[in-house]
Order: sequence, then structure tokens, then C-alpha cells
Amino acid sequence: MAFNTTSGGRERIWTCLYEESDSSHDGKIAELSAGLGIHSVTAKLLYNRGFDNVESAQSFFCTDASCWHSPYLMRDMEKGVARILAAVERGECIAIYGDYDVDGVTSVSSLYTYLTAIGADVICYIPNRKEGYGMSRGAVERLATEGVRLIITVDTGITATDEIAFAAELGVDTVVTDHHECHGELPECCAVINPHRADCEYPFKELAGVGVIFKVICATELARTGESDRHAIPALAEQLLDFVAIGTVADVMPLLDENRFIVLRGLDMIENTERAGLSALLDAISGSGKVKTAGGGVQGTRPRRKVNTGLIGYGVAPRINAAGRISDAMRAVRLMLAESATEAERLAEELCAINAQRQVEENRIAEQAFAMIEADMESRAATTGKMTPPPVVVLADNGWAQGIIGIVSSRITEKYGVPSILISFDGAMTGDPHDEDVGKGSGRSVKGMNLVDALAHCEDVLVRFGGHELAAGLSVRRGDIDAFRKRICEYAQAILTPEMTAVRYEAECELASDEITMSVAEEIARLEPFGVANPTPSFMLCDATVHRIIPMGAGKHTKLMLWKDGILHQAVYFGMPTAKIPFGVGDPVDLLFQLNVNEYQGTRTVQLIIQDVREAVSYREECARHQARLEEILGGGSILEGEGIVPDRDDIAEVYKLLRQEVRMGAHSFSIKDLISKINGTSVGDVRIGYVKTKLILCILDELKICSVREPDDGIYIIDIDFNAPKTSIDSSELLQKLRAQTVRATK
Repeated sequence: MAFNTTSGGRERIWTCLYEESDSSHDGKIAELSAGLGIHSVTAKLLYNRGFDNVESAQSFFCTDASCWHSPYLMRDMEKGVARILAAVERGECIAIYGDYDVDGVTSVSSLYTYLTAIGADVICYIPNRKEGYGMSRGAVERLATEGVRLIITVDTGITATDEIAFAAELGVDTVVTDHHECHGELPECCAVINPHRADCEYPFKELAGVGVIFKVICATELARTGESDRHAIPALAEQLLDFVAIGTVADVMPLLDENRFIVLRGLDMIENTERAGLSALLDAISGSGKVKTAGGGVQGTRPRRKVNTGLIGYGVAPRINAAGRISDAMRAVRLMLAESATEAERLAEELCAINAQRQVEENRIAEQAFAMIEADMESRAATTGKMTPPPVVVLADNGWAQGIIGIVSSRITEKYGVPSILISFDGAMTGDPHDEDVGKGSGRSVKGMNLVDALAHCEDVLVRFGGHELAAGLSVRRGDIDAFRKRICEYAQAILTPEMTAVRYEAECELASDEITMSVAEEIARLEPFGVANPTPSFMLCDATVHRIIPMGAGKHTKLMLWKDGILHQAVYFGMPTAKIPFGVGDPVDLLFQLNVNEYQGTRTVQLIIQDVREAVSYREECARHQARLEEILGGGSILEGEGIVPDRDDIAEVYKLLRQEVRMGAHSFSIKDLISKINGTSVGDVRIGYVKTKLILCILDELKICSVREPDDGIYIIDIDFNAPKTSIDSSELLQKLRAQTVRATK
């Protein structure tokens, strides 16, 4: 089921994954519910996620050693492990070469922790953003000069064919561990361990880079000790899954199969961490830890925020990422590995300060970009008459930080609903701007337009490009930007549809009023952790009646009390000012929401966290039926005497009296729903003067020039009254006479 409305010029589309009208899946739902002993709502969630039988659903809930696949199912694992152990045994210097994002930082931290624990001689290397992504010849040469004889790449290396060949020329071996897509020939080296290899039989392909290196660590430990999988791997999990979970969540990997167990166990470890670095970072994020008095003493502690995927994704990850974006990612590694609480606290504060700096810079760039887009839209409106963005937003600037433009691109695409590409010449210029200056760009797309395909369409005006369907990077010469902008906009114009640029909401299923209970909410929590491929469930509640509208947070947020089937529900609409609520008490609405358990002063209650609200579909359909009937009547159709549609003198006088009162108080604009509500004292249930009769009365008042009635938009009326107009007989209305003539007595 899909339903469209508009908001801010963009369509809002609601889609329901589980259609109650489609009975083909009822048997599967009943089987899951009975076989697992769960509520049908939870069974629907599992079904929506592809678990359509009891066996597969049981595997989803697996939380023991049977969850793990053998690391030796990965191609080249034996070769890689043999070379790593040989380096350890010979005392060779090993360099861990990682990426500067969270996945890279946690990968480096995990492997360094393990290798140092088994006595290896290890150094870490993460390039900065100006060096660029991946391995570089300069870095390889420096490492070789420092005596490195083995490089182990983590979360990178799969495309570093030339750099790895150069390392071999310098007498340095390489073991590649990566999780990115494999394009072209693989590097020639000791081992290439990547589940995305075409010849790799590993059953789960969606590990993060840190997940891949964890499997390498497991395989190395198995080979080193000769222990069984059931003993060695759980022991390593207890040492490293906190790092692995952070990298997996931050890299937005699907939380299924091994990833689900990694994150489930890892979050618990983080919640109870004894790592000085993680502990200090969690305290800094939450503003928790020791509360000092003015004299420097300690007067107590503040609690930390609950550790979940949200805290990792929006608290931990941005601070680690910030180091790589505008500073040095090795700061984040040093924090992860810190043993001293004092050092950890200092590094955590540094990362928070860097992240704050990143936020300031991000907002500065975003404000500039939004201003550029709005100016362009105004210019386009002069010819098109519409304030719309171009098919693809392409912006460039000399001073934008290259590590931040990707985040701003995401914000632009989210706000305007179109693909966007931001290009920075920061660090690329020497002297005055020149057409040959090469800028680096970062782009984001919308579902339905593959950004890499779009860039391939423009490859003759690009220096290089690469990435994924929804996110990509590129390099372009300054002199080619206009040609690039024109080319990619032409491509997008042929591809994009209004649905692609719409605001999309996806509900799991519609809930009955009696399904919104504490037991259902608690059972749904068993599906955590939520993330990609296992999203936080959203639901629909249809035909609820607004009972109360209550301001929260000085009116910045709104609480709603809603009636449905004799049950009162509490809902919270965060970020929606009460003054902007587009409905009133008594209105029928449909809600899209998430179930939440609210705990306050020891009391737990179920509340609905609203994501979107619309006029009830049933109400809109009813209005459409009334409108069709109105048009039929105005076209001369017969009216049955018992329909109660033709207004009498008292009806017209009552409506006129109400309108006089409202206009005197300064109101001139009314929706048909507001008018019906004001006339009858309610907008739902049985009403004496309903939709058709109200509209007919407005037509009669306008015809007799008692009121001036205009309908600039469907269902919205502008009404003015001349208070000095001469009296007019209602019976002189030609429309009223016509309506009376069309009325026929009902026959038995």
C-alpha cells in the first residue's frame, strides 16, 4: 500500500511492507508465530526481513558459537596466516596499513592489539586525507626505509595493484585484507583476503573491513595454538568484538548473520567496557563521569547514555571520523589503544574538540551551499515559475575542506531530494585559480539513480571517479565543471521521476489499537540491534482521533493523545512545534510511528514516537465520495428527500452567522474540514450540516452576494462579508430553487 501527499514541494510517500489484504503470507506468519512462540506483529517483522520459515528465523536469533563461519572458508586465508606467522616468528617489522575512517581505525586497533599480544614487532600507518585514499608509493617507500618487511592492509588495498608491486620491488611483502568490491585484476601479493572475491566461497559477504580482519585474527590464532574453533574464537570475541562492532555499525553494514552477533555482543562489551579509551570517549559524549565541585573535589557522577547502535552511529563514530577528516586518524587509534586513564581522557577531549570543529566547518559549508542553491532556484524560477532545484546540484568552492564535503552533500540530497556533488579545490591550487586546477568532489544520490553510472556518462570531462550506487567520489578540472554540470543534469533529467525525489516512509505493517502494548514493544526489542537490513520498525495506526494536543519543550515538540477503538494512546512528535500542527482536536488522522517504552520515575509506559502524520485516508476517501456526489447534484442529478443535503433557511442562517463572527475576528481563510468542525462542533461522526450541504450553502451565499466566496485551492475557501449589504431573501436563490426541484420522494 502506498499513499502520497506533499510537504515543502516534495511528495511524501508511505509504503506498507505487509499488506493485510494479501492473504498469501498469512500461513507463513502463523507458522512463525506458533513455531517461535511470538506475537504475530513480531512474526510480520521477521517475514518482512526475509525470514519466512521457523529454521531461518531461529538462525536470526543465534547468539552462540554456532553463529560463526570458519575463517578458512575465505580464499587465501591459509597463505595470509602463514606469512603473518612467519613474520612474527622471524621478528620482522610488520606495518598495519589502514584507512582513515572508523572502519579503518578499528581495524588497525584490532590487529595491533592482537599482534602485539603474540609478540610481533608492529607499527601502524594511516594516511591523511591530503595523501588520498588507499596505499601510496610515498608511504610504501617510507615504510620500507623504516625496516618494514610485511604490510598488512586493513579496509583497503584491493585496488592498490601498482603500489603493492612497488612494495615488492623494495623487498616488502603484502597481505591484503579488504571488504570493498573487487574491480579488475587482483594485486599480486602473498594473499588477498576479501569475501567479495569472485572465487571466494565465504558464505557471508557483508563483513566490514574490521570484520574481515577479525576473521584473519581468528584464523591466525587457530593456526598458532592448534585450539578448536569453539575455544579460540569465543575467547578472541571477548577481547575484540567491541572494536569490531564499532567499525561494523559506522560502516553501515547490514546487521544480519555474523554482523548481528558481532554488534549484539559488541554493544554489551562497550556498555561495560574496561578499555580506558572507550570509557573516556563514552564519558565525554554523555557528559558523564565525575562531577567536580568549584574547589576541584568530586561531588558525584553522571550516568552514561545507553549504548546502542544510535550512540555508536551518532556519537562515537563521528568523533573517530572527525580525526581523519580534519586532523590525524592516528589520534583515534591512540585513543582506542590507550592504557592510561589520564591519556585517554586527554585524547577523548581532543577528539570531541576536533568533532566540534568539524561541525562548525560542516555548518559553514552547508550554509554557503544552501545559499547558492536557493539563489540558483530563484534564478530558475524567473523562467520556470517554480522554485525547484536542478536535477543534480553541482557546486564548487576553493576553500571547502575535502573531508567534510561528503557530509554536506548528504544533507543537500536529504533536504532537496536530488543528487548532489560538492567539489573542493582546497589544497589543489598553486597561485591564482586556473582551468587546469584539479578539484576533488564527493557526491550522494537518490535511490533509482546510480551515481557511478551517471559519472561514467560524463567520464570524458572527469579526471577520475569511483564509488557506489548512492555515494561516489571524483576528480575534475576547474575548466570542465560547467560541461560536467550540464552533462550530468541531462543524464539525471532522463532518469529521475517524482517518486525518486520524494520523501519516503516505510511501515512494516498496520497495527490494531489493541496491539500497541508493553508486551509487543518488549518482544520487538528482541530483534535489536537495529540498523541496515534490520531497521528500527515503523508502524501505521489508521483512523485515530486526536483527543488532545499538548505542547512540550516550550512548544518545540508536541504530545498527542489519540483515541482508537476505545483505547487512548500517547504519542510524541519531536521537532514538530505545536503551532505548526496541521490538524486539530477531533480530526481523524493516520500515523507513522515507532513503538517506544518510556521510563519515568520508575513507571514504564508505551508511547508512539511519531515520524509523520497525515489526514486519515478513510477521511480523504469519504471527502472524495462527497465531492463526487456534489458534482453530480450540481450537474442536475436527483436528490433523495431523506439524504438531508438540501439546506433550509435555518441551515443557511446558522452558517452565515458563524461566518460573520469569524470574519469580524479577522479570519478569512477556511478549510472545508475547519468549517464543518466549527459549524457542528466536531469534524467526525454524524454531523447535521455535512460536506455536501456546507459547500452548497457557500455556493448559495456567494450567488446572493451575501458573502464573497472564493476557492483558490481545492477545499480551501477565502470568505469576505459586506456587513452593510442590503437584506436578501434566501428563497430568491436560483441554486436553492433548483435543488428543491431536483429532490424526489424516496419510494418504498
